Amino acid sequence: MAASNDFPGPIDVPGSDDPELPGEAEATDSPDEVADALRDIAEVPAVEIITTAAVHLMSAAAVKCGLADDPGEQLDLDEARKLITALAGLLTAAAPDLSDAHARPLRDGLRTLQLAFREASPIPDAIGLGPGEKWTGPVT
Repeated sequence: MAASNDFPGPIDVPGSDDPELPGEAEATDSPDEVADALRDIAEVPAVEIITTAAVHLMSAAAVKCGLADDPGEQLDLDEARKLITALAGLLTAAAPDLSDAHARPLRDGLRTLQLAFREASPIPDAIGLGPGEKWTGPVT
């Protein structure tokens, strides 16, 4: 539709047939692009995928524990508990398959998060009952 000088152009309405809407580019990926992405992920070693997932869980948990820029706005101990528990489960399950060089810094980060959670909590959990301690044992 050509726009005239007398009237403004068409209004973009979500759900219209405009191909430039956000999110539509991903939906129109060609089969070749999808195959390339699948090949790329197939070439990534499992240790790297596990480590990346653990780092994402750690980062999110740190923010939820109030260790980011705006603790007053971002502190959410319920969410932090879930993230720390998931991280502890992942690391406990994956540790036998990870080298010590990969597992040790992740375990150290997990312990730091568990301690930060305890410090941020107005009513700290009993030793051994904090987030992830079911998998890691008591953290003091």
